[in-house]
Amino acid sequence: MGEVVSARRAGDRHPADGNGKNPPMATPREAQLHEEHHGGVAVLTLDDPERRNALTLPVVEAIVDAFDRLEGDDGIGAVVITGAPPAFCSGADTSHLGALKAGDAANRTSIVDVYTGFLRVRASSLPTIAAVNGPAVGAGFNLALACDLRLAGASARFDTRFLKIGIHPGGGHLWLLERLVGPQTAAALTLFGAVLAGPGAVDRGLARACHPADELVAAAVELAATASSRAKPLAARAKDTLRHAAWQPDFEAAVAMEVEHQTWSMGQQFFTPKG
Repeated sequence: MGEVVSARRAGDRHPADGNGKNPPMATPREAQLHEEHHGGVAVLTLDDPERRNALTLPVVEAIVDAFDRLEGDDGIGAVVITGAPPAFCSGADTSHLGALKAGDAANRTSIVDVYTGFLRVRASSLPTIAAVNGPAVGAGFNLALACDLRLAGASARFDTRFLKIGIHPGGGHLWLLERLVGPQTAAALTLFGAVLAGPGAVDRGLARACHPADELVAAAVELAATASSRAKPLAARAKDTLRHAAWQPDFEAAVAMEVEHQTWSMGQQFFTPKG
């Protein structure tokens, strides 16, 4: 998978600075998000296995902080997101959901707070890969959907589960899911409780490939390394164009959009035409 050149884990003491002083200890919200750098690829691991890597509000804040920082790091060109075994992400913290009251004026804001982490991932200019090593449930499924590409492990399970616990899907779940797998499979997953394992997710176009558990993250890092080797501004533009491609009114509009960005790229220093 390559040499780990940098690693951070919330709760660990940071190395002393140039004056021999230790920076402040990591905050509790960082304690459940482990970060490693493999060359130009950052691997973010949700690291709260006792709660199956649930999206608590501190974890959501840590995800947002990580992406804010990584996008400004010239040495990082792609991100892999995975979970500490046995799960990828079990979804929103149920203790937080249980405290919400229907009809409360603050309820809508509180629900959106849960979405913030995966919405930040989806909005990122960096290429992202979800290495789904275990169950991805509810909002955890959303986290996988928010990435540009998904690789499944042998133990991966894609489970919407919203209706089973008596809550409507949220966070753009149905929109993202239907675009990937089509209306029939989206209905099977959402209304009829179907769950896709790794190979099934590949068959339905939800995941790009399925890998043995001990090879999953390495495969994701290898794939992400290709994206990270591209010029960062160029990859960001291409990702943005790809995101908007389906919403162009016609082919001519798509050509015009791409011409604009292609012309921009030919004026950049990373453009190196070969004779």
